[in-house]
Amino acid sequence: MKTLCEPWISIHLKYICVFCLTVQSVCGSDKVTFLNPPAEPLSDHLLEILYSCDEPATVQLDCMIFFDTGITSTLMLRQWSCLPGDPKVRTLKLNLPDWLVYQADGIVPDSQWVLSCILLVSVRYSGFDDTEKFVAAQDVATLQPKPFFDRPVKQHQLSIAWSTRMLQLTQPFSKKRCPLEQEMVHLLSSIYASTGESFGITKTLAPYSNRFLEYQRVKAISFPWCMFSIWIFVTRHCQNNMCGVIHHIDSQNNYITPTLLLTNSGKLHTQMNGENEESSAFLSPFKVPLREWCQISLMLHGRTVTVSMVCLDKEQRTIYSSEHMLKHVVVLDDTEGYFVIGGGKYINGVEGYYGPLVYHRNKISPHNMSEVVIPDVLRTVNLTGWLQTCQAFRLDMNQKIRGYFFKAKQGTESETCHDAFHEWMVKDRLLPSKSQCELWEATVPHRRQAAKLAKFLTYKRGERRVSLPAVGRALYSLSLHKLGREGSTGILSRILPLLLQAGCLADYRALHMSSVLFSTGLGVEKQPSKAWLLALLAAQKDDRLALLRLGYLHHQGLHGVPTDPDLAYAYYANIAKQTTVDRHNPTPQQTFVEAIYLNNDEVLNLQTSENHHIFQWLKLQARRGAAEAEQAIARMLFWGQQGVSPNIQKAVRHYERGAVQWEDPVSMYDYGIVLLQGHGVEKDIPKAVTFLKKSMDQGFVPAINALAWYYEQLERDYKQAVQLWEKADLLKCPEAAFNLGVMYSQGLYPGRAADQFMAYQYYLKSAERGHIMGAIHLADIWTTGLPGQVNRRPSDAVLWVKWAAEHNGHLGSILRKALDSYLKSDMFTSLLYYMMAAECGYAAAQFNVAYQCEQNTLGFLDPAITSDCMQSYYNLTTQSQNPDTYALIRMGDLLYEGWGDKQGDLLSAAEMYTQAALRNDPQGWYNLGLLSEEGFRLPLSVLTELGLSELYLADNGSLLSALYKRCRDTGHTDSYLPCSLAIFNVYLHSFQRDYSVVIKFSTAVAVVAAPTIFLIILSVFRRPVLSPS
Repeated sequence: MKTLCEPWISIHLKYICVFCLTVQSVCGSDKVTFLNPPAEPLSDHLLEILYSCDEPATVQLDCMIFFDTGITSTLMLRQWSCLPGDPKVRTLKLNLPDWLVYQADGIVPDSQWVLSCILLVSVRYSGFDDTEKFVAAQDVATLQPKPFFDRPVKQHQLSIAWSTRMLQLTQPFSKKRCPLEQEMVHLLSSIYASTGESFGITKTLAPYSNRFLEYQRVKAISFPWCMFSIWIFVTRHCQNNMCGVIHHIDSQNNYITPTLLLTNSGKLHTQMNGENEESSAFLSPFKVPLREWCQISLMLHGRTVTVSMVCLDKEQRTIYSSEHMLKHVVVLDDTEGYFVIGGGKYINGVEGYYGPLVYHRNKISPHNMSEVVIPDVLRTVNLTGWLQTCQAFRLDMNQKIRGYFFKAKQGTESETCHDAFHEWMVKDRLLPSKSQCELWEATVPHRRQAAKLAKFLTYKRGERRVSLPAVGRALYSLSLHKLGREGSTGILSRILPLLLQAGCLADYRALHMSSVLFSTGLGVEKQPSKAWLLALLAAQKDDRLALLRLGYLHHQGLHGVPTDPDLAYAYYANIAKQTTVDRHNPTPQQTFVEAIYLNNDEVLNLQTSENHHIFQWLKLQARRGAAEAEQAIARMLFWGQQGVSPNIQKAVRHYERGAVQWEDPVSMYDYGIVLLQGHGVEKDIPKAVTFLKKSMDQGFVPAINALAWYYEQLERDYKQAVQLWEKADLLKCPEAAFNLGVMYSQGLYPGRAADQFMAYQYYLKSAERGHIMGAIHLADIWTTGLPGQVNRRPSDAVLWVKWAAEHNGHLGSILRKALDSYLKSDMFTSLLYYMMAAECGYAAAQFNVAYQCEQNTLGFLDPAITSDCMQSYYNLTTQSQNPDTYALIRMGDLLYEGWGDKQGDLLSAAEMYTQAALRNDPQGWYNLGLLSEEGFRLPLSVLTELGLSELYLADNGSLLSALYKRCRDTGHTDSYLPCSLAIFNVYLHSFQRDYSVVIKFSTAVAVVAAPTIFLIILSVFRRPVLSPS
């Protein structure tokens, strides 16, 4: 596609006229208009049409029907004559096809899925050929058909014939039925890496739509006949008394049937509830082993409860089972409340991994424990294979560290271990003999670097023994050093073993980087299952970026990972909660998250450092008393913004100067907060309160909220706190709305009982104002809902916790490293860091990866990689909530041109340009115009989105004119001239088309008449002049 920056005069030079023509046109009285069109297809609707004509003509009523297959069908409904005269109104019965209005029933035929239909009425005149008619006037009305099951059933006047009844029972007619309802529910079909905290997967079940199945379910509530089966891999025993495996919570927040927990001794705790608040619990006689995949089954048959377990370790199979007869009736209503897999609000989860969970709702399937096989998803990921290899490597490294430690204590450093050729040389006395290495020092080649680092660290630390994580961190640092030194895709395959070893030795940053490499195929072979495994390993150890990445994978269903919004929520909720903690405990490892796009030169030019002229200029302005400059410097230093490294102590000094010397209300508030929390300065609450009151007196709203927090947390004066929060809430303070929500939730609001719905309303208000904790609490309510008040909204809950999680400072640190490398022209390192953030779903990073691949500065990427990279990451960017319009345009261009073996897709390209146009991007409007000029007919769905549906049946010139006018009127200075020239081009084409016959006729007349006119003029000049008398 052409861009707006191309030379426009050269493009349109051939269309600029050098002659001015004057044409007169006379407006006719041909007119036709719908007076009362229906909104949807109706039967026997009395339609009124106003029409008139200059000469005898025909009025025709058509119906155009658009199917989802792309086929368009036109049906002529009525036709009548029009005679010249005053406008007339014709009333007629709208007889649409039955299959468009009613449900198919054997008499009414079935049809393809109808997207929309249009009524078209036109005044037509006969042309030179009687079969050719041209339209003088027309009007259109859009009808929106109802979905199949929402249409009425036609009441036929005649009885249905036997043959028709048989037709109704045939397979072609019966294909449109409600979806099949399964009695076997997959509550979890993937793997969940659990950190052992209060995060888990929430699931709810709805009643059956099928009456028979629902009757069976309700009947079985007091006599359940069902089975739960879950796979679990425990890496560590519970640190509390119990951990959640699967539990059921009712609307009153009580545990109900079934509740299956794991004790700190490894036994299973099973709890069942009955009628009249009866309950029973028992422990299994067997224990769940560590580091083995085990399938735990819980079977209910009336009062009989059976807990069984089968564990698979390599080729060995171990089976356990225990049956219990309860004294009371067991009650299980699976539509009541919600189920939780793992940790929840009231209990922590297991440290380890949860595998597929299947629930047989209305029956117990044949279950032979000796025939249980490991699910495909567990076999594909191969968690046990990695752990066994890693364990062998850790044992080897521990042995070497112990050996080096004892040698270091003895003060004798071992010589380098030699290969067989060296030993042969010594044996034959060609080289002098040296002391030989001991057996434990022998190292396989791919572990040699790790052994060298272990040895170096051991001798460096002397009396202190080196830990395996320290060796892992050294391996990761060495990998980054090698990467920065070479900076090409070739180095990645060589540092990948170092990264995997570092990950095995507990550096989870290395696991995340390795996962990204296997996922993207950058410099290594693409292995999605290996990438998933490494992400699970890092996430289980609470690595923030790995949690963010797994949440994104399950939210979008990428790289073969199944889509599961509830599972995505579990990961996002974990890092979102950590984000709130991290923001209250800032460290140098965190940086403020900034969405910086590499195509935005204005923002890039604002990036600075403590030695940069921008930062120095701000310091000068701050010393001169500019409060805004003081605020900017303090903010940069405290949060690490705009390229400045975090330095909390320096930031506090600037807060103090702004508060004390300049009495700036913003600085007084910030200084009061750091004094209140003791960040970078000794905690001083009285002094903090003094500055907060001064800031509040000057009208700074956040100070009101901070003082209210002081009264609530430290003074326990809830009445004063609520008064201040109510005041701040009226001034749109997000923190105040959140705190009021907490007061209502915990029943601390003076004079009022706990009210979860009021708390929900304040959380919603707080989240919409941009408060992270408000978003997390809102999402938590939407995950389970409030019975009778707030419906469950898991898809929306995921979006809120994703937004909160993407404010994490560790993500900001990766983004800062990527941007710093880019500004230093280290393109490859920048690309790798941006990929690490992009694979976590951060839209700005996805855009920057695609942009770097497109630019390919200095040719650091192979051309074959750049095309796939651009397509993949621009495509991911366009799927974000608020995609950058440049990404939409570029993705549209890629779809237009095609890439690799794929042909151009003009429809998809048009949809991308449409999204850009709707975001007021002139290039989107312009490219839609170019598509139309090239002969591509924009579909009705696109024109409807653009608000131009009335032009679907108009001539191409009218559509082009509307598109280019929208392009011109976007308000972008750079687009005014090119879009105006495009409009001029459309007018020229229209003039040439409409008046070509007139121009040709005038030219012919001029050619024929020219000799005669010339002779007349000549005779006039030759006429003799009369002499005076």
